[in-house]
Amino acid sequence: MKIAFIGTGIMGASMVRNLIKNGHELSVYNRTYAKAAALAADGARVCGSIPECVSDAQAVITIVGFPADVREVYFSDYGIIANAKAGAFIVDMTTTEPALACEIYQKGRAAGLRPLDAPVTGGDSGAKAGTLTVIVGGDKEDFDAMNDVFSAMGTNIVYAGPAGCGQHVKMCNQIVIAGTIAAICEGFTYADAKGISARTMLAAISKGAAGSKQLDGAGVKMSVEDYAPGFFIKHFIKDMTIARNEAEGSGVELPVLEKVLEMYKTLQEEGYEDLGTQALIKYYRKERKDI
Repeated sequence: MKIAFIGTGIMGASMVRNLIKNGHELSVYNRTYAKAAALAADGARVCGSIPECVSDAQAVITIVGFPADVREVYFSDYGIIANAKAGAFIVDMTTTEPALACEIYQKGRAAGLRPLDAPVTGGDSGAKAGTLTVIVGGDKEDFDAMNDVFSAMGTNIVYAGPAGCGQHVKMCNQIVIAGTIAAICEGFTYADAKGISARTMLAAISKGAAGSKQLDGAGVKMSVEDYAPGFFIKHFIKDMTIARNEAEGSGVELPVLEKVLEMYKTLQEEGYEDLGTQALIKYYRKERKDI
């Protein structure tokens, strides 16, 4: 399939490579040109604008940063809806507002396009390995038609329901991750206070009932003070804020999410928004200094 891919950052670049490995023809665009240009060596056609990238594509995939970025790439005069060819699939894999996913669906369908919201989970390691979970909202027939494309990037492909449902399920994912990362930090904090090494704690609990992908990923990184971003704090704050707002709109209280969001916002205010989510341990250790 001819695929236009917009957004070639930490996640997107690996997803592009896996699509190419699975026989798809890729055109790529990123507003920071160098990030897209690096994919030329993998066989991608590098484009200088969104219209150039999407004009002949059978499917357009986006994974960008924030809702404002999604709005720009879809709704501007030089954006996807105005420039994609009729009948093309348009698939936003950004984690964004469910209402925005529904707006893309409505405007996309009106323009003769086939929209899906398909946020992913699995982090940078899952993007590299092609083992992401892809959670899809939209028309079931369009999901079925794009299943092979999703399977080039992930191993757990889930149809969540109509437009916006992919984003709602992704919010559930982020809510659970928020509480899990905070719980890992509290385990480390308790171990530190009792003179137990991080290595001992991890060896003891990672294979038992407390074991999780977050413990194996974020927990291991915390233990060696590796704060490089697989997923940025600033993006996690965006996701948690969306989840909180959606919960409030439904009259649902999420006290753990509220507290974790507050802690991450403190780190953001102190200049750590470009670190990985595992850097929440810095909040607990009260050793927040330049690294």
